[in-house]
Amino acid sequence: MSLKKPPSMRSKKRYLIFRLHSSEPADFQDMKNAVWNSVLNWLGDNEAPNADIHIIKNLWNGKEQTGFIRCAPKYVDSVKLAIALIHQIGDQKVIFQTVRVSGTIKSGKEKAHIKEN
Repeated sequence: MSLKKPPSMRSKKRYLIFRLHSSEPADFQDMKNAVWNSVLNWLGDNEAPNADIHIIKNLWNGKEQTGFIRCAPKYVDSVKLAIALIHQIGDQKVIFQTVRVSGTIKSGKEKAHIKEN
């Protein structure tokens, strides 16, 4: 039997919806590694775990190059800045654009006009 915390004790989350602009489609794993490296470089080893960052694989759309990153509300601006600092994945030049910040995945999809895979 798993014990869940009541809603008042759960940590809050924010979802960053981003779009990746590049000449060729990027692989999810390469994008994930680039985001993690940038976040670790920007926030450091002490603050990165507090940001509670999760790059959600099921919501990565390889065709439209859009995805969701979950983080703590306190670190939204730091994560936005960290992904904006990514200019290259492998040999490919890229630009990360933050489309929207949302409190739920559902409202993020609706307001950012993200289509299902």
